[in-house]
Amino acid sequence: MDLYGGHAVISIGHSHPYYVQKISSQLSQLGFYSNSVKISLQHELAEKLGELSGHNNYHLFLCNSGAEANENALKLASFHNGRKKIIAFNQSFHGRTSLAVACTNDTSIQAPVNENSNIVFLPLNDEAALRGHLTTDVCAVIIEGIQGVGGVQIPTTSFLLTLRQLCTETGAVLILDEIQSGYGRSGHFFAHQYAGIQADLITVAKGMGNGFPVAGVLISPMFKAKHGLLGTTFGGNYLACAAAIAVLDVIKNENLIANAATIGNYLIEELSKLPNIREVRGMGLMIGIELNQACAPVRNTLLQQHKIFTGSSSNKNTLRVLPPLNITKAQADVFIEALSTTLQNQPA
Repeated sequence: MDLYGGHAVISIGHSHPYYVQKISSQLSQLGFYSNSVKISLQHELAEKLGELSGHNNYHLFLCNSGAEANENALKLASFHNGRKKIIAFNQSFHGRTSLAVACTNDTSIQAPVNENSNIVFLPLNDEAALRGHLTTDVCAVIIEGIQGVGGVQIPTTSFLLTLRQLCTETGAVLILDEIQSGYGRSGHFFAHQYAGIQADLITVAKGMGNGFPVAGVLISPMFKAKHGLLGTTFGGNYLACAAAIAVLDVIKNENLIANAATIGNYLIEELSKLPNIREVRGMGLMIGIELNQACAPVRNTLLQQHKIFTGSSSNKNTLRVLPPLNITKAQADVFIEALSTTLQNQPA
């Protein structure tokens, strides 16, 4: 049982029949496609994504990976206000980009990382630090809807509201990295929607294609399209669009966002009752289980003895659970029982 899904890539389950059929259909027609058909698929994807996410008035730029989405978002922000300074947060992760060094266990880092860096790392949920650094020279602030690699840390509603207000006041662009936490995983389409804020740019990938490489940037109406602002080689190809459309169809038709909220709440509640657990953090089906010990032996036992695959984080004690959104209560119970047994049998 896969409860990690390749860093939340598998959003609708392995080999979902509808998904397989959509991909197979596109493969059988590849030799007959024209550019107009590709554009039609891109428009269908954009319309369905806008409808399901509640962002009908945003434009969609398609690319191939989360790193590419974030780099294009940062570039677009810089073109927009002509600035260079970026604010990110300790223990964040934004792909193999210029911001990759932000993922660290050293919560004392408040940057700049070095004297020549335009990147400032701040503690998550520290409003005083945010107010002190978010000034009119900042190009953009990039923040994850829920930190994944950093151990499933959630920005508070108060912090996100303050962040939105300060970005508006200073002219900084607010980029929400929903690459891992988006696409229904949190019980909302985007994790930041629980706070009721609007982002200027939203980056998506991972669960967007259920394993097929596809990513995108949702672009708010404040940006005006100009030639040369963005670019990609393979973005928006036929198969990528077919995969992404299939995922949205399944999420909508099978009510998987509601399922993520229901099963996620159940898992968090039940896991919190188990022994040898320090804290359970998360929202929906993005869950971090902080143990009183290193999680590597626990993960190994779950895999070898119970055939259950889970993930880890930059915090060696935090086990990460990111199952497909169509996980059932019965499957959740299998995991709860297996983890309970494992924790009880682990040496102190």
